[in-house]
Amino acid sequence: MAIASAAKTDDPSDAWVGAIHQRRTTLLQRMGMAAACALVFSPVIGWSLSVAWVAGYFLIQLLDLWIFAPINGRRTDRLHGLRAAAGDVVLFANAGYFGSLSIPLWLIGGQLAGICASLLLSAGAIYSVINAPRSTRVLVLTVLPQFLYLASVPVFMAMFGASTGLVTAAAVAVGVFITYCLSTWQRMNEARAAETSARLEADRKRREAERIMASRSAFLAAIGHDLRTPISAILTGSAELERGAAESGSRAQARLISDAGFMMKALLDDLLDHAKLEAGHMTVDSVDFDLRDLLNQTARLWRGPARAKGLKLRVEGAASVPAAVRGDPMRLRQVLNNLISNAMKFTAEGSITLRLRSWPEEPGGHAVLIEVADTGPGMTPDQLARLFTAFDQTAEGVSARHGGTGLGLAISRQFAELMGGRLTARSRPGEGARFTLAIRLEQGQTAAVVPAIDQQSRDAVAKALAPVIAEPPAAVPAAPSPAPALETPGCRTEVDAEPEEDERPMRVLVVDDHDINRRAIQLILQPLGCDIATAADGMSALKICDAEAFDLIFMDVRMPELDGRETTRRIRAGEGLNAQTPVIAVTADTSPEDIAACTAAGMTYFVPKPITPQMLLGAINHVMTQAQDEAAIETAAA
Repeated sequence: MAIASAAKTDDPSDAWVGAIHQRRTTLLQRMGMAAACALVFSPVIGWSLSVAWVAGYFLIQLLDLWIFAPINGRRTDRLHGLRAAAGDVVLFANAGYFGSLSIPLWLIGGQLAGICASLLLSAGAIYSVINAPRSTRVLVLTVLPQFLYLASVPVFMAMFGASTGLVTAAAVAVGVFITYCLSTWQRMNEARAAETSARLEADRKRREAERIMASRSAFLAAIGHDLRTPISAILTGSAELERGAAESGSRAQARLISDAGFMMKALLDDLLDHAKLEAGHMTVDSVDFDLRDLLNQTARLWRGPARAKGLKLRVEGAASVPAAVRGDPMRLRQVLNNLISNAMKFTAEGSITLRLRSWPEEPGGHAVLIEVADTGPGMTPDQLARLFTAFDQTAEGVSARHGGTGLGLAISRQFAELMGGRLTARSRPGEGARFTLAIRLEQGQTAAVVPAIDQQSRDAVAKALAPVIAEPPAAVPAAPSPAPALETPGCRTEVDAEPEEDERPMRVLVVDDHDINRRAIQLILQPLGCDIATAADGMSALKICDAEAFDLIFMDVRMPELDGRETTRRIRAGEGLNAQTPVIAVTADTSPEDIAACTAAGMTYFVPKPITPQMLLGAINHVMTQAQDEAAIETAAA
């Protein structure tokens, strides 16, 4: 009844196809099993019958291959007409022929060979159950012959004079076995269905998680872009207040606002870095740089803040460090700044020691150990266990006393791993803490000069000194670093310089969709005597560029409708008044890919947001000096 009921079930096409594919993968197994059976039973039924039986079985396998070739070749998922009927026949014949070996075993070998026949039929039935996943149709066609042969076992036993009790017991045993096979097949189907459902659910959750991560990344990128606008205004306004302040108290208040702005920017950068790392979008560079120079710059940067807090900053083992190496200097410096900043934050008295060790490592590289040790309060084992967990400050009140998000160390460990290194920590209560960065750096071709201290380093200082921000460290040059004083007609980049009477002012176009950004750039440029025009979008900028020539254009990259890169492409196209005018990109997206896209669009240089006067003036110096050098070269060539 169970088989008949199952046979009436509408067999799903995909389940039938799956069962056919699985049978195809076990073809060699079936042929090997048949050959082995014929060899084992040949002493009982004779070699001639064994060989003939194997030959017939192999012919059926070839017929099976031909009938189901369109399915196994994945040319179709369904057979039609006579081929479909032939497929059902060959499935039944395949199982029936294999089980037919039990008949000569009983008739020729007697009762003992009949026991072997029963084992053979049981193995065939189990094989059919396993190789008919989810397909009732394939199960019925392949297992039914085995069950019919098994049902004949009590009949053969009666023929050989077995007692009624034994015949009855054999009949019951056959019935139990058949029931077991069918229930096993059902449980296997349920398990497969549950596995499929779980896999589909896991795939759905994975896609949902990816969608959420993409949405969150887009949200953070948008928020980061929008937050940089007011931070730019804070930094620009505080710089102008400090420049124009006549009293030391007013200058100190302006510096307070400025360093608070840098702290906000550093926290924002940490959040965005964390989001990129979580999304797997963060990459590291591999460039030649001078490791000694980088470490020396980093130590010089933090000596002033250490003195301001009454701490000693020591460096040990600098002589062992190689000069020319290859790696990612920006990420390495970011990790070092985070570690020293963390030590500064938690060390009230004593010292911070930067211990350096290095040794050659084959092939062609250096193993470098950088340890940052402090004399702070130390940490408990529980605090150490949570130390590199994002947003976890390890102790109550830390955020209120020291500020921050708890991201610095988590980001540093992930950066270390991205660079192929490892960041570990050791500490005991009352014994300070030691953070060790172990990293392998390739041998560099030349001892390339490391860029001057970047703005990110100054941000780290401002963030570390937030609790004592009323006594800020000396200003650190921002990147890009200003070039020597540029004497552009009517607009010098030294703020105190006075334009000559007979020189026309530099004409500058500021394109940005946000009024605060336009006003911030105007505030920086106005004391230089520049003639400034503004545009709120790309289309307006194109109209202004068609009517007036400019010496310099500041172009926001992310604008609605027509973004800065496309606007620049259109300005560069043709022979317009500003086709050769330098264009400085103003952007919050400073990844290598984004900068490369700006360069490909025809932009000359870039200024990262939030904007600071130092960065803006440094960019002007760089661009205009480069323009003057190119003009001089063209004049000399002429």
